[in-house]
Amino acid sequence: MPDGEGTAASRPDTYLKIQVNEVRSIPLPDGDVGEGLSLTTERGDIPAILHRSPGSTKGVIWVCGARGGFGGPGPGLYAQLAQEFTAQGITSLRLDYRLPNVLPECAMDLLAGVTCLEDMGHDPVVVVGHSFGGAVVVAAGAVSRHVAGVVSLSPQTYGANMAGLVSPRPTLIVHGKADTRLPYSCGMQVYEWANEPKRLVLYDGAEHRLEECREELAELLREWIPATLEAAPVIL
Repeated sequence: MPDGEGTAASRPDTYLKIQVNEVRSIPLPDGDVGEGLSLTTERGDIPAILHRSPGSTKGVIWVCGARGGFGGPGPGLYAQLAQEFTAQGITSLRLDYRLPNVLPECAMDLLAGVTCLEDMGHDPVVVVGHSFGGAVVVAAGAVSRHVAGVVSLSPQTYGANMAGLVSPRPTLIVHGKADTRLPYSCGMQVYEWANEPKRLVLYDGAEHRLEECREELAELLREWIPATLEAAPVIL
């Protein structure tokens, strides 16, 4: 897939002009857990689900693929880990998109989520994205000093060519070697673009949604995300 060279995705200044004016409660989707929120910005409202850990200062933001929503890979991996992390003093925000599949706008949505958690006292944060969202987290992480680390799951390459700018913060890239939607060479390419510290994990037999390696992936994220947040300096 194209790497986004010369597009808005490669110009950091396009991501820096969004402000959260209000955060209000909204109903949760049926069967989901957490607190439904809407982040009001001058560009529109961003739906979100908050998993609050009272008194915490660490945060994670989770985003999905090109269609948006809250599910993520797994299935249900995002909700499960977000709930688990609350017991470890980590607050999570599962974030939808205003304009799914429009990478610059989705990156701005993620930056609005970073601002929201920052205003709540969670700073810095780790950002996690799957598929299209794997490029969204790279693009946003490259331009925000409040991002402590980037997790890119089954990423596309378009929009991820800024991966080298995430450093010196760590980047974790995960891909299934049986992915028929985005071949694992995409994850390898993003890994090549990234600078140290970086880590590439490839799972044999795993398709795009990583269902075949769900438990292994969950264990990896249970280790990597808290360790990255613990090592991150406090942003003043």
